[in-house]
Order: sequence, then C-alpha cells, then structure tokens
Amino acid sequence: MAKDCSFDIVSEVDMQEMDNAVNQTTKEIGQRYDFKGSKAEMVLDKDSLKLSAEDDYKLGAMLDILRTKMVKRNVSLKCLDVGKIEPAAGGTVKQTIAIKKGISKEKGKEVVSYIKELKLKVQAQIMDDQVRVSGAKKDDLQTVIQKLKDKDFGIDLQFINFRS
Repeated sequence: MAKDCSFDIVSEVDMQEMDNAVNQTTKEIGQRYDFKGSKAEMVLDKDSLKLSAEDDYKLGAMLDILRTKMVKRNVSLKCLDVGKIEPAAGGTVKQTIAIKKGISKEKGKEVVSYIKELKLKVQAQIMDDQVRVSGAKKDDLQTVIQKLKDKDFGIDLQFINFRS
C-alpha cells in the first residue's frame, strides 16, 4: 500500500481577517492626530490594497499601522507585495500593494526541489497553486512539514488535507 498518506501545501490569506485589519487601520487613521484633516485612504480590492495619502511619511505610517493590525489578527506579512510609491492627482501619492495568494510555479519548484533534497521516501508534485506531498509513512510526511516550517521560502505556507 504505497502512497497511502498525503497532504497539501498551500499559501492562503484569510481575506475576512485582512478586511478586518484594513477596517481597523482606517478607523485608527481617522482618530490619529497626525492624520487630522489629511486625505488618507486605504481601499481593499479583491487581491490588492490601494493606499493614497498626502506624502510619503503618511503612506509609510499607514502601512505600519496595517502591518501591526495584521500581526494582531494572525495574517502573515509575507502575503504583502508592496509596490513603489507613485505621484497622484492633487499633490498626493499612491501605492498599490498586491496580496499574494497561492504558490507560484517558481516557488512550487523551489519547494519540490527542497523536499527532494531531504532524501525521504516521499513524492511532491505541483498542482495549480499548491503542492501535494505523498508517501507511505506518516513520520516522513511529518518530517517534511517540520523541515518546511523551518525554512523560509518568502511566502507563508499552510499544510492542509492530511490524509492517512
């Protein structure tokens, strides 16, 4: 009975918690003294954040507040792909932050090659935006999970669908 155990490696973002973090950030910006009377705005789209403010300092402060709120809500900071600051209309500046979801093909290949380097009797394969790992022994799969948790791939990894 080979390949009777498996699990999936994914990189997902809890968008409800992200929305809550954005709402808390917007509320705090409205209450802070250094933002009184300024045009600071943060909008959450489907898979990106759009920030606009009067200057670079306020944009940076908004991002710091957002990161603080994300940490409190257990949303990984690795999901943010911060874009460059661009000038906008009316003397303001804007910034777009992409929210990374799923494991890209390059990261998937990196994860699979790392699993192969471990020299365990498991197979890893890329399936769309996730990686499936299967093997005969649960202990091998648990070792893979532990080793992946210890290594930083630049994305937040979750382990789901552990089947035996």
